[in-house]
Amino acid sequence: MNFSEAEKSDFSQFGKSFQENLCQLILQDRAFSDQMREVMDVNFLELGYLRAFVTLVFEYREEYKVHPSLNIMTTLLRTHLNNENELIQKQVRDYYVRLMKTEVQDVEFIKKTSLDFCKKQILKEAILKSVPLLQKSSFEDIQALINNAMKLGMDNDVGYDYLKDFEKRFLITTRNPRTTGWKVIDDLCKGGLGSGELGVVIAPTGAGKTHALVHLGSQAVKEGKTVIHYTLELADTTIASRYDSCITGVPLKDLHIFKEQIYETVHDLEGALFVKEYPTKSARPDTIRAHLEKMALRGISPDLLIVDYGDLLRPNTRNSEKRHELESIYEELRSIAQEYKCPCWTASQTNRSGLNADVITMESISEAFSKCFVADFIFSLSRTTEDKAANKGKIFIAKNRHGPDGLIYEIFMDTSCVKIDVLQETTAPTAKEQGEKIKNIYKNMKKERGK
Repeated sequence: MNFSEAEKSDFSQFGKSFQENLCQLILQDRAFSDQMREVMDVNFLELGYLRAFVTLVFEYREEYKVHPSLNIMTTLLRTHLNNENELIQKQVRDYYVRLMKTEVQDVEFIKKTSLDFCKKQILKEAILKSVPLLQKSSFEDIQALINNAMKLGMDNDVGYDYLKDFEKRFLITTRNPRTTGWKVIDDLCKGGLGSGELGVVIAPTGAGKTHALVHLGSQAVKEGKTVIHYTLELADTTIASRYDSCITGVPLKDLHIFKEQIYETVHDLEGALFVKEYPTKSARPDTIRAHLEKMALRGISPDLLIVDYGDLLRPNTRNSEKRHELESIYEELRSIAQEYKCPCWTASQTNRSGLNADVITMESISEAFSKCFVADFIFSLSRTTEDKAANKGKIFIAKNRHGPDGLIYEIFMDTSCVKIDVLQETTAPTAKEQGEKIKNIYKNMKKERGK
């Protein structure tokens, strides 16, 4: 059996970056590592330091019957490279430092391409071994040889393996939370909303759902994060103007007066904001997913998603009952957050009982109480008529997977400049004091304009 001599029998044809990403996945993805262990010869790797790296991973698995954690790998790199020359040792350690700082892109392509290549090499070898068996008419042996080759590298992941994934249980889970901008709330939920988590703001019409979402997005932008804000009710320019006001402190009615100063402020921000507008009830969760895929093609990856708001999306599939449709929408939003490994904030409308309630609980959520089940963090925003006049309100922590809930906090809320503060109980500034603070910001902006 002759095969093309021009066809390379190692990964060199795919390049250095591909091979480095492949080795990173072998370390970080235990199920994929199981598949590659069955079909991969370390000599398929073109570069010596990558061969040494993967050999460490495979040998540790063989000896201890568990997949190495990142902490264990750090130790192995210090103690188990004595057989390699100094150059290889340095290259391996430098590579490990790089992979700790980067995340693999195009994961599925790398997995499929590398598995297909390895399986092809295994099948070639099996066919070559079958040639002498064919001359002896050992058809059953040939069949067994080919069948065994075909089975190698199959996806045999049965889930979290209690023994093989032992080390994984003792790793500190990285939630990579995004701050809410309210220290008291961050303290409750261990730093803010984490990657893959869904947060929901519950409020009646006119209470300030969009203002709250803009506040949350503004904090992320100021932290240097990339925010993608989907608006299903207001125009994209209206949402962007609210970000202007929230970030600079300039009242909404005066934004056009301080245009130059606002530009200078937002121009210096390290973060990025993209506002995508869809007409009410025209977009589905799959519409958002498709838009995110287009953004990814442009090299834009979200650090925070905001959907304003979930109730205004159409479900991916129609259902006879609205509550089931709403439930599926919120499930899809959390799924998107998990896919893109970032937090997602959205909002939900209350029913009539929440219109002038002093404190809004989850019983006031509109249509689908089951929306609450899928969310990781829920807070309600209530503002009576008197509260609005005094720039006051209340936040009720309705659900919190990472800490206490059932807590009520007074808030200062000035919708004229998208200013929301959660007041500490011990050193809570009054609404009057907060109002004076806003006036001072306004005065300073006027002085700057007059110079």
